[in-house]
Order: sequence, then structure tokens, then C-alpha cells
Amino acid sequence: MVKEISGNDFDAMVLKAGRPVLVDFWAPWCGPCRAISPVIEALSGEMGEKLDFYKLNVDDSPSIPGSFGIRSIPTIIVFRKGKVAGQITGNVAKSNLKDMIETALNEEV
Repeated sequence: MVKEISGNDFDAMVLKAGRPVLVDFWAPWCGPCRAISPVIEALSGEMGEKLDFYKLNVDDSPSIPGSFGIRSIPTIIVFRKGKVAGQITGNVAKSNLKDMIETALNEEV
């Protein structure tokens, strides 16, 4: 299950998390964001034991994506130990997103 977070929750829920976290940076007006949302939801069901899944609305918390150099949405980032471990932008295939997640979980941070 993908949970909505805000900029106020970001440090505690993402950067200080005890396990890996995926964050979907999105906006309600973004067609590709809405298109990839079911894919991320499906992956949360398949991979929820390995990492937490969150969504952050970039319109509500613009400083957070800015601090990671995000210029396009959807951008999906996997964080491990408070650092970016993997990142992908756009409405990508489920297999590409899953590969990025698996690589991020196995890379040294």
C-alpha cells in the first residue's frame, strides 16, 4: 500500500527511516503520474516486505523535490539510509521500475 506523505513527514518517514523507502514524486494534474500510480501500487503489494512506499505531492511540498534536483514528474526515488540509492523519471514499464528498485536495494550506499 502506498501512503501519502507531506514535506513535514519527509525527514522522519524517508531520510531517517530504518528500512529502504520508495517515494513517488507526483502531482494530481500530471497524466503520466496518474498512469504509473497503479504500477507503483502493484509493486507495493509485491515488494512491501522489502521497503516502504510513499507518494509526495510536489505542489504541496515544492522544496523537497527541489532539494533533490527533480525537474520532471513522475520521479520515483529509492532512499536507503537517508541517501538516494536509485532514481527513475517518467511513466516507465513495471519491469524497468522493478529492476531499478532491486538494483537500489542491492547497491552499496
